[in-house]
This record gives sequence, structure tokens and C-alpha cells, in this order.
Amino acid sequence: MTFTLRVHDRVADIGREAWDACASPAGDPFVSFDFLDACEASGSAVPREGWAGRHLSLQDETGRVLGVMPLWLKGHSQGEYVFDHSWADAYERAGGRYYPKLLGAVPFTPVSGPRFLAHPDADAATVREALLQGALALTERLGVSSLHVNFPTRDDWKAMGEAGLLRRQDMQYVWRNGGYRTFDDFLAALSSNRRKTIRRERREAQAGLDIRTLTGAAIEETHWDAFFAFYMDTGSRKWGRPYLTRDFFSRLGATMADRTALVMAFRDGVPIAGALNLIGRDALYGRQWGALEEVPFLHFELCYYRAIDFAIERGLSRVEAGAQGEHKIARGYLPSPVYSAHWIADPALRAPVADYLARERPAVEAEIGAMTEELSPFRKDLS
Repeated sequence: MTFTLRVHDRVADIGREAWDACASPAGDPFVSFDFLDACEASGSAVPREGWAGRHLSLQDETGRVLGVMPLWLKGHSQGEYVFDHSWADAYERAGGRYYPKLLGAVPFTPVSGPRFLAHPDADAATVREALLQGALALTERLGVSSLHVNFPTRDDWKAMGEAGLLRRQDMQYVWRNGGYRTFDDFLAALSSNRRKTIRRERREAQAGLDIRTLTGAAIEETHWDAFFAFYMDTGSRKWGRPYLTRDFFSRLGATMADRTALVMAFRDGVPIAGALNLIGRDALYGRQWGALEEVPFLHFELCYYRAIDFAIERGLSRVEAGAQGEHKIARGYLPSPVYSAHWIADPALRAPVADYLARERPAVEAEIGAMTEELSPFRKDLS
């Protein structure tokens, strides 16, 4: 069969039907047409912000799309959560030009998932190989420094390593559903001290507040107005310039409300804090959070405990709480590996990065094991 690879500036140029025919089988909300289109159409991930779409489509001789890959020409390393700033600095100090680079990823989203999206009628391994080779060819054609694929599945990560890309490993924190029917069932799996602490945190966080988990038609524009204020306040304090525009959230509500769980806290009817989650086929994904009032333990309640409540209620297998935060372990979110893969054109940079990653991977593996052993809140007699 003859294939054709095409490059597109926006996912809208490929179209919802063709894109989702490849993306929907994964059950991952972040690679859906609606999420990626919201990033672009809202002005959040666009060339003027350093995100220029170079998405790939793989088509057969009839023009049917058999595979797609979200791909960006990046003018910086912001909003990626796989940190290569030191590589860029070292290369540019040596006289090289690190930016622009190519990035296969979902903007602003440190969530593992498929990056080579195959139509169910096509062979997934063949599609992956064709898209990866297309991305490498585009890297060479554009004359850019490198190709990076962030937060792929483990299988894709291994395949990219076999194709010659450098493999990197990091960790995030994941809550896994042990078949719990209620939150108390989950607490029963924890040590006595952790049970008492979590119950106390929940009592203090909930005192005087009305906390609701909204999804579907229950999410209104007034909720997005409030949440955007939370997001802007927290984002401005954490990294100086939040990535997502107000229009992004309206688009999310218009097209993905049924895949959204928005946890909102109200005091006397006035919203004071919120946490945004997206719902996958078998997981809940915690994303942004923000608050305009300091309330002890409210962050834990909205971001972690309400997410667990929701996952148990929906029968989801896990909650992925995003990047960073060793404090999540005490709340039942254990370290779990995440991956990235990197192709660097210049041997003068590739060699030291390869050496660094060869030492970093086993160190991360050891850290995951040690943290799980030493800090796990779960009862030892249940392990």
C-alpha cells in the first residue's frame, strides 16, 4: 500500500471526523480533536505564542487518513513539563541554535498518552513507524536542532528507542483504584495515622463551604468566569504568565463538558476556588487549580480527595494528578514512571545528552522504588 504524509498548520485542516477516527479509540481526551482545536482556536497554542502547528497526517492512495500526530514547531520550551532548558543553554553557549525545535506533544499537558494515533483499520505499528519517520524527515527538512516526543505510552517510548531516539524517564504521582466502593474503603487501606490525618484535612477544608463537582450541562459560563480568575491568579504567581486564554475554557465547555469534571468551592454562594479535571475512558486527569481565598487543606480536598471520590463513583481505575508534588504520596498518589524521547541532530550535543540520560534513567527508577517503599501511606499488611 502506498502512503502519503502531509503536514498541516492546524488540526482543523485535517478535520474532526478524520482526526477523531484515529484518536477516539485511545479514549484519551487530550489527543481528541476538540481539545487540540480548543488550544489552537482559542489563541493558546499558536505561532505568536511559540506553538506553530506542524501536525502530520498519513493517508492512503484514496486520501483516507490512517494516522495522525500532533506536532509543533516550538520557539521555546515553555508549557512542556519535560525540562530541556539546560540542553538549550549549553548548546547556545557553544554557538549552536537550539530553537526552533519540533515537539510531539499535547500543549500545556503533562499527561501520558498516545502520540502516534492510528485508525483502527490500519496496523498501529506501521502507522507509528511512518509517522515517526515523517517527523524525523521534517526535522531534517526544516533544519531544526531536534525532535522531542513528550509523555508517550511506554510501548511508543520503547519503539522510539529502538529507532535511535534518546530515551528519558521521569515520575508523576498516580492514585490507583483498588476496587474501592467508597472513600472509606480507600481509607481502610491506609495506615491508621494517615486515615486520621486525611479525615481531619477533609473536615477542615469543608468547614463552611459548599463544594460541588460539576460536569456536563451543570457547568455554566459563570463557572468558567470564576475558574479563569482562579487560574490566572495561581498561574501568575507560579510561572508568571498563564498559558490558556479565557476562550479556551469556553470552548472546552462547549465541546467537552461531558468529559470535564469541574470541582468548585463556594462560600455563601460565591465561588472561591476550583480544580479542573478531564475524564478519560478509564482515568481522571487533574489539570489546573486555583483559589482566591486561603483555606487550610482546600487544595488537597479539591484536587486529590474529590478526584478520588469521583473516580470511585465512576469506576475509573486511576487518577493522574499531574507533575511534581511529593506531598501527593501521603494522600495515596504513588510515584509512577513517565517518558519522553529525543532526537538531536548535532552529535556534539547528542553525545553528552545521551550520556546524561543513561545515568538519569536508573537514578529515577531507584528513586521511584525508594519513595514507594519509604513514604507509601498504605498498610504494610495489605501489600
